[in-house]
Amino acid sequence: MFRFAFHALIVLILTLLTQIGGIAYLAAVAASRASGLRRFLAKLAIFLLCYAGATFAASLAAPIFGRVPLSCVADAADRLVVRSPIYCLLNRNYVTPEVRDLAKALAAHMDREFPGTVTVALDANFPFVNGFPLLPHLSHADGKKLDFAYYYKDVDGAFLNGGTRSPIGYFAFEQPAPGDELPCKGRNDWLTTRWNFDALQPLFPAYRIEEQRTSAAIGWLTSEGVAKFGLQKIFIEPHLKNALGITDSHVRFQGCRAARHDDHIHIQVE
Repeated sequence: MFRFAFHALIVLILTLLTQIGGIAYLAAVAASRASGLRRFLAKLAIFLLCYAGATFAASLAAPIFGRVPLSCVADAADRLVVRSPIYCLLNRNYVTPEVRDLAKALAAHMDREFPGTVTVALDANFPFVNGFPLLPHLSHADGKKLDFAYYYKDVDGAFLNGGTRSPIGYFAFEQPAPGDELPCKGRNDWLTTRWNFDALQPLFPAYRIEEQRTSAAIGWLTSEGVAKFGLQKIFIEPHLKNALGITDSHVRFQGCRAARHDDHIHIQVE
């Protein structure tokens, strides 16, 4: 009974983390038993082979279900990059073709306006099944959502091309200044993903948002992104929206139960 519960827990965790990892694990368990393997390293190798095969198969099958992968393999000429290979390893890099085209068009626009600028993508969606949660996000479940990193500069004001404060692009928050709008002040929701990670903040470098490029990107999203690609919403924190002078109604607050959005920009299409 314990062994069954242990395997079931691993399947659950791998499925929640990668969508297809649970299936790969079950295939690896079956293959290990059929071949009589007992050593841990041999079993791990079988799982990694099964997972790699499932991931490759997912990239081929996803277009049938209306999703395509954003590539984590970039060269020096690419202007749209995924922040870390971990997004592809966990199958979190899938979007609809419309969102992919929007992301590429944004990156091309930023390169034209600010030659050489790299636009950094973060979490997208899993390859299959509308409604399957991409934890800890509340809405990345249909291929129509994508997060971008902000554009950053160092403490001396020099632009950090392709750089982010966090190694994965998340959880390094821009703290509001005294007097800034704080829509969640005083709330203590017990069921929420609005985590502050106060203990982590001193570990991140003191980069700041590069206002010119960030404003230009949001300006393009709220104009060309809306008109040509069906962009519906952008989520950023109110204190950043005010600091950047953004008034467009497509830029909204995501609510107090969702994750903070002063470490990334969330976009979604209709």
